[in-house]
Amino acid sequence: MAKENREEFDLRKFVPEEEQRKTFAKVFDKRTIHALHKLASRGYFDIVVHVISTGKEAHVFLARDSAGNSKAVKIYKTDTSDFNKMYEYLHGDRRFGKVKRNKRDIVFAWAKKEFSNLLLINKVGVSCPMPIAFFENVLVMEFIGIEEIASPALKEKPLENIEKVYKTEIDFLARLLFKAELVHADFSEYNILNRNGELVLIDVGQAVLTTHPEAESFFERDLNNVANYFSKKGLKKTAEEVRADVKALKEKV
Repeated sequence: MAKENREEFDLRKFVPEEEQRKTFAKVFDKRTIHALHKLASRGYFDIVVHVISTGKEAHVFLARDSAGNSKAVKIYKTDTSDFNKMYEYLHGDRRFGKVKRNKRDIVFAWAKKEFSNLLLINKVGVSCPMPIAFFENVLVMEFIGIEEIASPALKEKPLENIEKVYKTEIDFLARLLFKAELVHADFSEYNILNRNGELVLIDVGQAVLTTHPEAESFFERDLNNVANYFSKKGLKKTAEEVRADVKALKEKV
């Protein structure tokens, strides 16, 4: 009983808004709340303010640290995620090849993988959230937005200069492929944010090394996504043309 009271006190402290606490109670188990507390107690954030986005595999929350700085807290769900699909992206990656095929281990590895990928992607000059810390199924990273308003996806708020957007996306793909040796594997207008005119790549948990057995098929899918998006915007491109444009930057990125 004392343990339950202590958990309730902690939850009220780190999630002051009642509606947000209801979300936590419905979606996350006690171990997830413990992981949240652990990261908060280490000073990575002070309170959770509100939900930024919700999905089948994860919820993202806006958090604030003791100095008032905004952070993004991504919490991967351990009950409703598509574990078999997630395992495919982990199993062929030599960094995570020994992950056991059970729900919790897969989700914990996924959080670690997104943290690792974000570090690598930042290092090669692609704009993406800077990872800060992770523990079990909770990832703390840079908040992408203006003040406390999250930046919209490119799908929701496209930019007018479509040729400039295309060049930026080709640069992203080239840096991922030739410098980071990564394939995003879900590269699209849904996973690129528009931060006041600057493109920011997100959702990189599924990104795989180029040595992954399915890397080429994932890359082909990314090329098709790019070609389809820009063709709809009036800049007609085929997947092979996109591939050629990426390849042309090999010695330049």
